[in-house]
Amino acid sequence: MTFRQRLLYLGTLDACVVSLSVLIVYCLRFDNDIPLQQQQLLPYVIATHVVLNLFFLYRMKLYHRLLQYASVGEVVAIVKATMSAEASYFVLNTAVSHSFPWLGIPRSIYISWALTTLGIGGSRLVWRMFRDSYLVRPAGPAPRNTLIIGAGQAGVLVTKELRNANTSNMQPVAFIDDDRKRHRMELMGLPVLGGREVIADVVNRYDIQDIVIALPSVPRAEIAKIIDICKSTKAMVKILPSIADVISGNVSVEMIRDVQVEDLLGRDPVTLDLGGIAGYVSGEVVLVTGAGGSIGSELCRQILPFKPQKLLLLGHGENSIYEIDMELRKNPSQTTVVPVIADIQDLRRLQEVFECHRPTVIFHAAAHKHVPMMEANPSEAVKNNILGTKHVAECADAYGASHFVMVSTDKAVNPTSIMGLTKRVAELLIQGMNHTSCTKYVAVRFGNVLGSRGSVIPMFKKQIQQGGPVTVTHPDMIRYFMTIPEAVQLVIQAGALANGGEIFILDMGKPIKIVNLARDLISLSGLKPDLDIQIEYTGIRPGEKLFEELLTAQEGITATKHDRIFISKPIHVEWDELLFHIAMLERQLQQVDPIASSENVKESLIQLLSRHQDQMAYEHHLQKDPVLL
Repeated sequence: MTFRQRLLYLGTLDACVVSLSVLIVYCLRFDNDIPLQQQQLLPYVIATHVVLNLFFLYRMKLYHRLLQYASVGEVVAIVKATMSAEASYFVLNTAVSHSFPWLGIPRSIYISWALTTLGIGGSRLVWRMFRDSYLVRPAGPAPRNTLIIGAGQAGVLVTKELRNANTSNMQPVAFIDDDRKRHRMELMGLPVLGGREVIADVVNRYDIQDIVIALPSVPRAEIAKIIDICKSTKAMVKILPSIADVISGNVSVEMIRDVQVEDLLGRDPVTLDLGGIAGYVSGEVVLVTGAGGSIGSELCRQILPFKPQKLLLLGHGENSIYEIDMELRKNPSQTTVVPVIADIQDLRRLQEVFECHRPTVIFHAAAHKHVPMMEANPSEAVKNNILGTKHVAECADAYGASHFVMVSTDKAVNPTSIMGLTKRVAELLIQGMNHTSCTKYVAVRFGNVLGSRGSVIPMFKKQIQQGGPVTVTHPDMIRYFMTIPEAVQLVIQAGALANGGEIFILDMGKPIKIVNLARDLISLSGLKPDLDIQIEYTGIRPGEKLFEELLTAQEGITATKHDRIFISKPIHVEWDELLFHIAMLERQLQQVDPIASSENVKESLIQLLSRHQDQMAYEHHLQKDPVLL
C-alpha cells in the first residue's frame, strides 16, 4: 500500500470516527431530541472537528507510522492530537460565539474528545489484533511453541519480534525468570511460570519445541548453567547474544541464533588493555605468519583495528592468504595490507621479506599441528615447527624487530607426540634467542581452539549432519578449550605484557571431556545421544594423550596484571648445546633414506629435550598415562 492510499484509507476512517463521536455526544446531550437550531449547526460542528483532528493527526505523523509496530508512543500521539484539535475548536468557537451568539454550542459537546480518542485508538488496536491473529504469518509450517527465558527488556523485544516477523514460525507461549517478584504475573499477555528449576516441567506441560534464552547481560557462567538444564529437554535451544542490540531496541529474528558449544564454556568475554596493545602495535609494521590459518587469520582481524602502519599476511597456501586478504580489504583502513606467499622453511625467502618490509612486531602462528599426521610425518614437523620457527626468530633478530610472539600449545608440556616435542623445542629456542637479542621473544601457550581447522567440533558437526555415528577416541579423553577470538585476544594482550623470555599461560578454565562435548553437540542439534545419533569409540590415535597439561614439572606460574594470563617460571637453556642438537636434527633430515630418518627423529627430539628439562618428571608423566607407552 502506498503512502497516499494509506493516507486516504486512514483519513476516511478517522473522519468517520470523529463524525460519529460528535453525533453520539449530541444525542446523549439532548436525549435523542436535538433542537432545530442545533440540528442546523451540527454539520458545521462535525466538519470543523473532522478538519482539526485530521490536521493534528497528520502533524503528529500518525499516518506515517506502521501499525504492526504500534506501542505506547502511538497512544500518546493520538491523545495529543485529539486534545489539540478539541482545544483549537474551543478557542475558535469561543471567539465566534462572542460575535454570533446563535453559533454557540453546549459545553458538554466538548467531551466528544474522549470518544474520538477512544475511537481512533481503538481502530488501531482492532487492526493490530486482527493482523496479529490472521494476517501476519503466511501459510507454512505449523507454529512452534516457544519458551522465553528472561522476562526483562530483552524478553519483551524478542516476544514482539517473534510475533511480528514473517520469517519465523516460533510462537511465544510463556516466560521463565529467576526473579520471584515476576512469578505468576503476565507480560505481553504471557504468563511468567517460574524460575529455571521449572524449565523441564514447563517444556513437557506446554509442548515447548523451542527455547529462546533472552539474557544478554547475565554472566556467561550462569548462561552455561541454564543451557545445561535446557539440554535435558526435547526443545531446540536458541540464544540472544548481544546486549548492545537490546539497549538500542534493535532486535530481529536473525539475531536469535542456535546455542553453540562456545556458550557452554561459561566464560565472560576477555577484557583488553587497549592502551597497552596500541602502544606496541599501532603505527608499526606487523608480520603474521600462518596468516591463512584459524589463529593467524583471527590475529589479522583483531590487529587491524589497532591501526598498524602495515600488516603482512605471510602464508604458504595462496588460497587461504587470498581469502583473508580480500576479507580485510572490504573495510577501508589506513593500514596497508600486504599478502606474502612464503614458506617459513625457506630462509632466503624470509630474508627477502624482512629486507623489503622491515617488520617490527611478529606474531608467529605458522605450524604443523595435527598430532596423528605429524606422527606419520615427523621430519616435516621438525622442518616447520622447529627450523621454520628458528628462521623467523633469527630474521626478527637480524632486522631489529621489537616483539616476537609465538603461538604455542599445551601439547608442548611433557610431550609424547612429535607435534608436542617440536613445539616444546620451539619454545626453548625462542627463550634462548631472548638471551642473545634485543628483540623481546615470548611464547603463548594454550589448549584446543573451538572451531579451528582440524579440531573435533567441525568433524562432530559433519558426522551429526550425516546421521552419525560420532566418533570419539576414548571415553576418558579430556581437553582444554577456548574460542578462537578469546585465544587471539589474549595472545595480542600477552605481547603487551612481554619483557622477554616468558612463556605466557592462558587461563583455559576447566578441561572438558570429549565425549561430553560430542553429547552436547548432538543435544544442541535437537537429537538424542545414543538414540538418534550413536557415539562410537575408536581408540587413542598415535601421539595422543588422555589429558593435557599447561605446565611442566619445573615450571611454576606467577600472575600478571591481566586476570586471564599467567607467566611460567623460565628454565635455564644451554643455548650452544641447543643449537648443536638442532643442527644435528637438520643434518639427520638430510639423510638419503627418509624411512631411517623418520624412525630416528622422535628419539632425537626426546634426547634433545632431556638435556633441557627434568627427564625424571617426563618419565613420571608417562607412568601416569600408561596407555601412551
